[in-house]
Amino acid sequence: MLLNIEKLIYGGDGLARLPAESTTNKDRGRGKAVFVPFVLAAEKIEAALTEEKPGFARAQATTILEPSPHRTPPPCPHFTRCGGCHYQHATYGHQLEIKKEILRENLRRIAKLELECEIQLHPSPPWNYRNRSRLQVRTRPEFAAGYFKFASHELLPVEDCPISSPLINRGIAALWQAGRAGKAVEGVREVEFFAAADSNGNETKLLLEFLCAPEARRAVVRAWAEELCASMPEIAGIAAFREPQKGVQEPLVTVGASELTYETKTAAYRVSAGAFFQTNRFLTDELVDIVTQGRSGDLALDLYAGVGLFSTALACNFRHTVSVESSQTAVADLQYNLPVNGRAVQATAEQYLTGERGNAKGSVKGNVAKDSLSFPQTPDLIVVDPPRSGLGDSVSRSLGALGAPRITYVSCDPATLARDLVPLQAAGYRVEEIHLVDLFPQTYHLETVVQLVR
Repeated sequence: MLLNIEKLIYGGDGLARLPAESTTNKDRGRGKAVFVPFVLAAEKIEAALTEEKPGFARAQATTILEPSPHRTPPPCPHFTRCGGCHYQHATYGHQLEIKKEILRENLRRIAKLELECEIQLHPSPPWNYRNRSRLQVRTRPEFAAGYFKFASHELLPVEDCPISSPLINRGIAALWQAGRAGKAVEGVREVEFFAAADSNGNETKLLLEFLCAPEARRAVVRAWAEELCASMPEIAGIAAFREPQKGVQEPLVTVGASELTYETKTAAYRVSAGAFFQTNRFLTDELVDIVTQGRSGDLALDLYAGVGLFSTALACNFRHTVSVESSQTAVADLQYNLPVNGRAVQATAEQYLTGERGNAKGSVKGNVAKDSLSFPQTPDLIVVDPPRSGLGDSVSRSLGALGAPRITYVSCDPATLARDLVPLQAAGYRVEEIHLVDLFPQTYHLETVVQLVR
């Protein structure tokens, strides 16, 4: 059938409508939405249906009859088969425009928000930007490492990834070399590479994480980890974990270092295996500047603080900082990274804001009282950087009730951002600035920083 692509939506697909004369659509109403990957707005395509549901359908483009002027040949031979990238067929400038319109449309549709300010774009070098990449590993019937195929859990062998950093690609090559030599072992199911940089952005060291099956043998995993470390001097260490059982991930083996020091222009951060750190090696400093520059006062509260990327910078201009993080691994790094006027609290954001802190643990540097998990005064600034699921209603409402004059929301999902802005707007906050920081070129993912004031 012939389809006209109306626009791209969050998730990477193009939106079209099934034609009225479609045989499969006659008895189910006209104009049903159909989602098509790897297309661009205003393209006319020939497509084949791959799935049809009562409310929508999915299709695959078989021929691009009228291509977009923004279409470009993808450089990666795995594009459209690999599930990692979604926009390699679009020029990078057009990718930014796609993301900008998707962000604007989500805010309009979900939050009923018509922006009074311009969305400020912050582009990235479009290739080799990732400082963290995770590969699936298979040892039988032959060794292979790579990513899941598009819309599948089937392994696609990949030996070079154009969005991963040069040092990570060297690590992938070392992994394949070991596998082809028969040194890869049963039970290692995933290998994640994390590349640390110095203050000039030069890659210096790799930290690897193995995710292993429950039955993986400790001695065998250790032996392979030692060989892999010896094969590449930039590998500072390998930390192996068993797959989580009942939500608990068991450490299995550590060879060499279990953490790296990641340097930025603001500070040097200890990042342990299992802790989160931003994945774009080119935009880390710019993201920190957007969130923290020009902000000062008595107290800054950083929720979902991770290892302290924003907290450490905020501490330069605020008398006190309180950083809240639920991950035990990240909290240890956070406490290490904070200066003397910073305090780390292990709790969820909801526990901290609602006072339900049965298991919350406060740790302190400097002379801030240890017997209190919160300061008595209202923060001058609250920074939130939640996971893809967003803040949720409870945290959003608690933030509104807290009454800080400024909230900076760092979001990796425009839909949950728009949802969370509804109660914050009801509490009197308005958008002062909005930034689209393109931490994930070639993919549909986008990072947004919203400066809210009241």
